Amino acid sequence: MKALVFDGKLKLDLNYPMPKIKDNEVLIKTSMVGICNTDYEITKGYMGYKGVLGHEFVGVVSEVGANCDKNLIGKRVVGEINCACNDCEMCHKNLQRHCPNRSTLGIWQKDGCFSEYFTLPKENVLTISDNIDDITATFCEPLAAAYEILEQIHIKPDDKVAILGDGKLGLCISLIFKAMNVDYTHIGKHLDKLEISKNLGAKIKLVSELDEKDMKSFDVVVEATGSTGGFETSASLVKPRGILVLKSTIVAREGLNLASIVVDEITIQGSRCGQFKPVLRLLEDKRIDVSPLVSGIYDVDDFKEAFDKNSQKGTLKVLVKF
Repeated sequence: MKALVFDGKLKLDLNYPMPKIKDNEVLIKTSMVGICNTDYEITKGYMGYKGVLGHEFVGVVSEVGANCDKNLIGKRVVGEINCACNDCEMCHKNLQRHCPNRSTLGIWQKDGCFSEYFTLPKENVLTISDNIDDITATFCEPLAAAYEILEQIHIKPDDKVAILGDGKLGLCISLIFKAMNVDYTHIGKHLDKLEISKNLGAKIKLVSELDEKDMKSFDVVVEATGSTGGFETSASLVKPRGILVLKSTIVAREGLNLASIVVDEITIQGSRCGQFKPVLRLLEDKRIDVSPLVSGIYDVDDFKEAFDKNSQKGTLKVLVKF
């Protein structure tokens, strides 16, 4: 089968072995995959991962293991990416995405979905309705990560809320906030991207336009820039005793100023993967339109062009068809 493999370099293997199905797994035939920044970072050495890339997908179940429901065969599905042991403290608390024994699709110790076929545990797989098209379904994983914010913190109707960062992550958060009727300001560096949020009804502001009135004025700030500068700007926007949500992974060995966190007694909430079910309900109800975020759709044979497009300035989401 075809599979997009990273083993020091990115290549399309035309004869990659078919995965073997365990009793509690389903075999999925891939329809479409989204390129995530994590995929790009893996090609730069992130996590030391080698294998098939990809974790944002929609596909069709083609075969099931002995302990799975045969009625799944032929169903269109999406799937949560953390494959847990289901036998530890975190799993017993329904926090499988924090299972210390987990593998992660296309990121850690499990081949991903940039292949014609791949497997997932039956517990990870969710069927989707016919009124969710493949393009929209492929966004389920990043939208679930955005929705996680609302599972972790309570945003009150009168809270003043900001998103900082106008890349794919920030815009997915914007889509979720709009769908959930959150009143927010989207702050970023690129007016063309911020216009997507403006069209949703959000207030927008360029980072260069921030002034003294904006400092310490927001009850909740979501940091989605991935930079130390973005973190420090986000912290400066939060009111004393406010909440700073960290959605991007920031690696800083030095130079990160945390003084305001202590002085203003800011609560920091880390936020990573989310559950798919609430997002699927929003998609089924047509409360989210992902089309403004799609920058290109490519066939898997054209993976080089797809990844080149993904790395270009101004690109949002690139999708790959199988």
